Amino acid sequence: MFLGREEELRLLEGYYAKKGGQLIILYGRRRTGKTELLRYFCKKKEHVFYSCTEVTDEQQLEMFSDRLLRTGMEAGKYIQSFSDWEQAFSNVKGLPFQKKLLVIDEFPYMVQKNNSIPSILQKLWDHDLKNQDVMIILCGSAMSFMEEDILAEKNPLYGRATGILKLLPMSFYEAVQFLPSYRFEEKVEAYAILGGIPHYLKQFANDASLEENICGQILSRGSILYSEVEFLLRQEMRETATYNTIIQAVALGCTKLNEISQKTMIESAKLTSYLKNLISLGIVYKEFSIETGIKESANVQRGLYRLTDHFFRFYYAFVFPNLSVLEGGDERGVWEYVIKPGFSHFVSYAYENICRQYLFRKNKKRELPGFYTNFGRWWNKTDEMDIVGTGADKKHFIAGECKYRGQEMELSDCVHLEEKWERCFGAAERTCYFFSKGGFTDEVRAYAKKTGAVLVGLEEVVEG
Repeated sequence: MFLGREEELRLLEGYYAKKGGQLIILYGRRRTGKTELLRYFCKKKEHVFYSCTEVTDEQQLEMFSDRLLRTGMEAGKYIQSFSDWEQAFSNVKGLPFQKKLLVIDEFPYMVQKNNSIPSILQKLWDHDLKNQDVMIILCGSAMSFMEEDILAEKNPLYGRATGILKLLPMSFYEAVQFLPSYRFEEKVEAYAILGGIPHYLKQFANDASLEENICGQILSRGSILYSEVEFLLRQEMRETATYNTIIQAVALGCTKLNEISQKTMIESAKLTSYLKNLISLGIVYKEFSIETGIKESANVQRGLYRLTDHFFRFYYAFVFPNLSVLEGGDERGVWEYVIKPGFSHFVSYAYENICRQYLFRKNKKRELPGFYTNFGRWWNKTDEMDIVGTGADKKHFIAGECKYRGQEMELSDCVHLEEKWERCFGAAERTCYFFSKGGFTDEVRAYAKKTGAVLVGLEEVVEG
């Protein structure tokens, strides 16, 4: 069953409905569900879906030719294979479909063995295909290759794409569709572990508890997720030991460049290069306080390095440091004595992210006090706030506090946020949002009624 990706499907259907040539570039990190999205989009449409493999250029051309010619096109009556790539691509317009839909999955494999292919496509597109009722989708998982060798200004296909879609991990609200029977708390915790990666979400059984899924699908040798991180890194990186060290440092809370350098013993200049590679793969991102200017963002010493991928964060916090125990088959021990004691603290970071997604959804529905252009964390040298939302007019803000703990939120938590706001923003108009897993005391409810603050419980956050 296909779940989520409604927005991406709507975009693809919109391009498909247009007249004339459509050249779509779809890319994203591995496991985000690109192939499944495209197969679902092609369902009930006449199409050619070709998945590239790591073979020689001659074999690739032969297999691609076979896939086209088997559609019953006119050329198939006379030849068994196209003589070259130009002939193959020019015959796309001869597909026996009203709308000529061609999907090339893992396009980088095709180009890496013949770097003239983008130029051939560009020439044919400019002179003929863009005027045909053709839709070509080029898909790839090698993100740096797609961005630097396909989409960048110096490359032949630059400016030819009629649509560019970078497939990101699913939102929390899409991800929880995979676990409909889970309780509200379990849905938040599963997302904190797996993030919005469909391939990971599918590994958890909806009828098994969170503990059973963690022990059986992540901590057990032989399970898919047990070796997933190592598999991905070996596919994308050469110096896996170095990257393991860096990612683990970030997962354990070293977020500043100098902190990571001290923890890993890698000098800053080299470390910056490694971190840049991890950012290009979608594993790490650089976070800035929400009101940081462009000039400050360009400073390599500014900003905090965070793991984009929730599963990488879980793996390096709990699995990687305990591989020797897990290799001995004691997954229950790792759960009971390593993961469980600090699990709520681990989940709290993801909970903040979910609360921001909640506000984005409210903003889109125009259910907030104003219209806000951004939500994010805010900090300076002495203070930080979980959520600050900036209004389009820069006159009204949202200030948010998130607590993922069993106890009710207390009045002191509300007062603390108000004090930080006045210290950092003065009298700037704001609406305070308080998010609490454990609910709210009567004092907090009275305070909200008096001040206009908004209280949001776990159930409301999860249901969106």
